[in-house]
Amino acid sequence: MSSSKEYLDFVLEQLSELDDVTYKPMMGEYIICYRGKIVGGVYDDRFLVKPVKAAKDMMPEAELELPYEGAKEMLLVDNIENKEFLRKLLEGMVDALPAPKKKK
Repeated sequence: MSSSKEYLDFVLEQLSELDDVTYKPMMGEYIICYRGKIVGGVYDDRFLVKPVKAAKDMMPEAELELPYEGAKEMLLVDNIENKEFLRKLLEGMVDALPAPKKKK
């Protein structure tokens, strides 16, 4: 199943308090980047983030879910309605994420 553009637009609206949020379409789903780093994505109309320590600390009850078959587990963001929480979540995560790979 693919994610809807409407759900992507909803997630992006919820992240609108942050500067430098971008997305990339990928095989019917959407990768979400913050400050050039991949923080997670929209998969099957679910917002999932990488399970870095900051995300686990902010969402200790979060379910680990597979974005797609064969992928690494990610944390399901349940508190998608709370813009302030999402801002703090992504700001807390960004320093723990690897820098994007240089293009050849």
